[in-house]
Amino acid sequence: MDKELIAMLICPVSHSELTYDRERQELKSSVSGLAYPVRDGIPVMLENEARIMPTEEKLGKAAPAP
Repeated sequence: MDKELIAMLICPVSHSELTYDRERQELKSSVSGLAYPVRDGIPVMLENEARIMPTEEKLGKAAPAP
């Protein structure tokens, strides 16, 4: 995904910056705790399409080992 495009986008809920997760093809907002999907290179910036991130992911921490 284009870095310039990512820099222009903000979370529609929290109005905070987003980070791109290439592996999961998502734009993430640690402020709102939402991850917006990127489908065919197009960000889907709709709250009802976003995934709610678990607390550990939102805070940028690794999940505890089982």
